[in-house]
Amino acid sequence: MADRRGEASGADAAGFELPVLLFAGFRSIIDELHRDLAGQGHADLRPAYGYALQAVGRDGATASEIGRRLGVSKQAAGKTVERLEGLGYVERADDPRDGRRKLVRLTARGVDVLVRSAEGFDRLRARWVEVLGADRVRAMEADLRAMVPEGAFRLDVPGWFND
Repeated sequence: MADRRGEASGADAAGFELPVLLFAGFRSIIDELHRDLAGQGHADLRPAYGYALQAVGRDGATASEIGRRLGVSKQAAGKTVERLEGLGYVERADDPRDGRRKLVRLTARGVDVLVRSAEGFDRLRARWVEVLGADRVRAMEADLRAMVPEGAFRLDVPGWFND
């Protein structure tokens, strides 16, 4: 059976199409989100920075912790932190529990972009619901949850792509 573009679908689809389509869907959402963020004053934010900001978290983290969370070296994490600091998304501060350590913390600008990202993801999901219908989107999400192993949501995508 062929889809609206004349391509194979269902059981006739080639095995490589599933990961390509999943990635293309992911990429289209991320690209559109970043176009929206650029229009809201965050033109300097790259997709990889979103993972890094998530790795910093609400309570802050050391460069080593950020590197582990992202699956990259401490040095690579440090470079990303430097870029984010230069762009005003994070700041370094003394760790109140250990004065020898430096914590990377989100600034107001970092929190702002995370809030705007969450709102943007909600808008993009709503668009998918408009096009596909709420039942199909919920079913797709449920199917993906069933197929994705427990604990598979990790922030190490940037490191994984570079392995």
